[in-house]
Amino acid sequence: MATTAVVILNYNGKDYLEKFLPTVINHSTEAEIIVADNASTDDSISFLQSHFPQIKLITLDKNHGYAGGYNEALKQVHADYFLLLNSDVEVTENWLPPLIQFLEENDDYAACQPKIKDYNHKSLFEYAGACGGFIDLLGYPYCRGRIFNHLEADSGQYNEQIDIFWSSGACMLIRSKTFIETGGFDRDFFAHMEEIDLCWRIHSLDFKIKSIPSSTVYHVGGGTLAKGSPFKTYLNFRNGLYLLIKNLPLAKLILSLPPRIVLDWVAAFKFMIGGELAHSLAIFKAHIAVLFNLIKTIRKRTVTSSPSVLKLIVFDYFFRGKRKFDQL
Repeated sequence: MATTAVVILNYNGKDYLEKFLPTVINHSTEAEIIVADNASTDDSISFLQSHFPQIKLITLDKNHGYAGGYNEALKQVHADYFLLLNSDVEVTENWLPPLIQFLEENDDYAACQPKIKDYNHKSLFEYAGACGGFIDLLGYPYCRGRIFNHLEADSGQYNEQIDIFWSSGACMLIRSKTFIETGGFDRDFFAHMEEIDLCWRIHSLDFKIKSIPSSTVYHVGGGTLAKGSPFKTYLNFRNGLYLLIKNLPLAKLILSLPPRIVLDWVAAFKFMIGGELAHSLAIFKAHIAVLFNLIKTIRKRTVTSSPSVLKLIVFDYFFRGKRKFDQL
């Protein structure tokens, strides 16, 4: 029987571990549970050692971010499947078997994700993954159940399994051999969109990714980096451009990059006139970082496959008023 490791990457998340780890333990008897600590400065480690001594603890030498943290931690994990789980996720009964069973029965799939709903508004899908991720021509991620900041209520409309382009980093089951073969996460992303970059490379190996809505988890979101943080804005805009430069075929990159940059400037101007100068400056800092690292990023380009369905979500959302995935 295949082995599974549930690996929770933690950074100053003691409160989330105290709240959610017991549920993970109770509902994950099929797997080994591991916490990898990204050099937390709170009392996460002492809390785990005193309250959960049965849980394997991996301690990292510094905060490597989500991408580098998992890369380093998973070098010390031996299992057929890695279940990457955020510390601010509440799992439910029988959440894990449908994911494992799907990969066991489908060798042409490398990863899958559950239905991800909002912990604080449990009738809604959650931002970071919802019921499966996609990407548009300009590199804007969207989900089945979430377009930009609009979250749909879950009425069972997306309960069928479908192929998706990317699986959420908040809760992803991936074959360990595929994670290793792809080289893992790009640590230069640090956090945000590194899972999309990884999934893009998974597709380039001719593997597929699935949404498994029969499994449900609830995600708080912003557990490590607050939603209103200018650093989060910086990472999102920087990594969005990294994603395109690394992975889009050259012809599509030439077409997509200029309008994406212009729209980024529009977003920066909108932040500015809204009095959110720190977020506006974060976007320009992100563009400077992309320019500074352009040669390095170009050198990472490989022969990649482009998403089969490429929409313009900005146009659909802002000009056609389409707020729901099934309207696209």
